[in-house]
Amino acid sequence: MPQEQSADGSTDQRRELAKANHVLVDQGILDGFGHVSVRSDEDPTTFLLARNLAPGLVQPQDVQVLTLDGDTDDPRKPYLERHIHAQIYRARPDVRAVVHSHSPAVIPFGVSSVPLRPILHMAGFLAPRVPVFEARDTMGAGSDLLVSSAESGVALAEALGDAAVVLMRGHGSTTVGGSLPEVVYRAIYTEVNARVQVEAERLGACTYLTDEEAAATVATNTPQIGRAWQYWQDRAV
Repeated sequence: MPQEQSADGSTDQRRELAKANHVLVDQGILDGFGHVSVRSDEDPTTFLLARNLAPGLVQPQDVQVLTLDGDTDDPRKPYLERHIHAQIYRARPDVRAVVHSHSPAVIPFGVSSVPLRPILHMAGFLAPRVPVFEARDTMGAGSDLLVSSAESGVALAEALGDAAVVLMRGHGSTTVGGSLPEVVYRAIYTEVNARVQVEAERLGACTYLTDEEAAATVATNTPQIGRAWQYWQDRAV
């Protein structure tokens, strides 16, 4: 999937990251809170993330460069939960982009005994499992549930493991992908799958995708993500 390019032909990740923020707001995944980041093409030991700003307001000039320790030379205030991104990039060299959101349909699956499972072909990436991060295990019984330290970021990355999505009990979820378009796609369809699963389970026993079906859908859908990415960008303008 092609990335946005600047006038001199170089990849303009800042512009693409701003667009990703706007798409996720337009699709109801982010609102005044949440964030999306991308690993730097120039230095994979750094990543790009907007300053502490509502996602719908993010412009290319608002993007900061952070290290895998969550540090930045930019004097503007960074997001409190930048350690979500930093520690996942540290633990997962395959991850190129991260979304942390509080999308509403996903929340119940992090606080109940019902696991989030792939029920439609657009969400095969949820297989074979969607783990749940329990903040109390690392942060104690009186935390604010925010992953705002390197220690809690490490714990979240460990809970994620090799999965595409990790739920965060009473908080939201974090999604990873191999590119900005892919992680945006996954964040959107995690929310869609959650809504569909709740509705289907009201009707009775459900038939979920097998791991084999899920893998097949991922292989088919991944090359098509650019089509949706362009549509979502046009909508979000």
